[in-house]
Amino acid sequence: MPVSTTALPTSFYTQFLSDQSLRRSPSAIRSLYPLEKQPGIISLLAGKPNASTFPFTSFSFTARAPSLDPALLGPAGGPRETDVHVTITPEDLAIGLQYADTAGLPELLRWLEGLQEKMHGRRASAEGCKISVGSGSQDLIYKAVNSIVNPGDPVLAERPMYAGVIPMFTNIKCEIFEVETDAEGISSDSLRQILEAWPQGKPKPKVLYTVPYGCNPTGMTASLARRKEVLKLAREHNFIIIEDDPYYYLYYGTAERVPSYFALELEEPEVGRVLRFDSLSKILSSGLRVGFATGPEKLVSAIDAYTMTSNLQSSSLTQVLTLGLLKQWDYDGFFTHTRGVSAFYGQKRDVFEAAMNRHLKGLCEWVAPQAGMFYWFRLIVPDEDSNAIIRTKAFENGVLALPGTVFLPNGGKSAYVRASFSLLTPEGVEEALTRLAKTIKEARGL
Repeated sequence: MPVSTTALPTSFYTQFLSDQSLRRSPSAIRSLYPLEKQPGIISLLAGKPNASTFPFTSFSFTARAPSLDPALLGPAGGPRETDVHVTITPEDLAIGLQYADTAGLPELLRWLEGLQEKMHGRRASAEGCKISVGSGSQDLIYKAVNSIVNPGDPVLAERPMYAGVIPMFTNIKCEIFEVETDAEGISSDSLRQILEAWPQGKPKPKVLYTVPYGCNPTGMTASLARRKEVLKLAREHNFIIIEDDPYYYLYYGTAERVPSYFALELEEPEVGRVLRFDSLSKILSSGLRVGFATGPEKLVSAIDAYTMTSNLQSSSLTQVLTLGLLKQWDYDGFFTHTRGVSAFYGQKRDVFEAAMNRHLKGLCEWVAPQAGMFYWFRLIVPDEDSNAIIRTKAFENGVLALPGTVFLPNGGKSAYVRASFSLLTPEGVEEALTRLAKTIKEARGL
């Protein structure tokens, strides 16, 4: 951390916690778990089942060796000579079959701390930060939102916005102020206009929600200039940036990767305004349900307190399996794998782009994404509304996509459509866009 940069004090974050979070008492049992590890202690504390009753006696699995070749990341066939074999030790299996620490397995947390230092230059333990593992990053984001935002509070969110997060805010009747986006990601000008025109006497938003890499749904990646301006505004107007970054490792653009908000914060006079969420779903397995939050200790501890009273912890077993693979690969292997994954999706993007040019040129407008797995394109139709066309006509013609209106926090018409290119074969892409072109032509009376 630069000499001129300091971490905000723990007391600073009390203003950002929701009333529910401030009222939440720590779990009478789980808060005492760390004491069980002290030498000489005989614990009568937790109602942990006796491991001798568990039927599982060993775990081993086979995984692909890290590779930069996208061809090796296709559908799994039989074992390959280069596959790596991972056996979970009896000691680790015992940990994986039992209740564990709320924030995550200590060894996995240490591995993730090393990852954040290598990728973002942040030493969590030295900056008043903390890491917590959850059952996917969305699990952690939900808990963060409810730990920070009170019912009816104003919040800032990019428009369009990931549809899976919208209910987190609308269910507690938040007032969502939409920040416009374009080909460079979130618009710092739009954000500044909203904040500078804020009604006097009305409490300002405590959070800004953004997906900065390969945004779902737009596919856009925020530029360096935009990110720096947003960080500046966060300091000027005192809000926390919820950096939801599940597509960070799916960057396939030709330009140098833009640093995360979490990394850029080191250039600020103080650190502690970014609450970052990472996911292993897109790079290891979506079924593992492993994500992790990194940010100010006070805020991440509030997430843990929520977990203590809901699902107790993320699955110990999936954490052990994940850790087993990560230790086998080490950081170099992990980075090789993620570069291969990003190249895989880059090729998928190229196939989809070529088909878009063949079938949809003149019918739609779009900007090619540089990360992620989505195309966001505007239908050139008379009423500037894709909803009925996509929900009914496209489906009748045998193609399914999402109309843009589902990604608007406050609703409204949209001429845009989100299409995912992650799963289709080149032949499937060709047929899907042929059907979509037919649909648009019918809607235009061509």
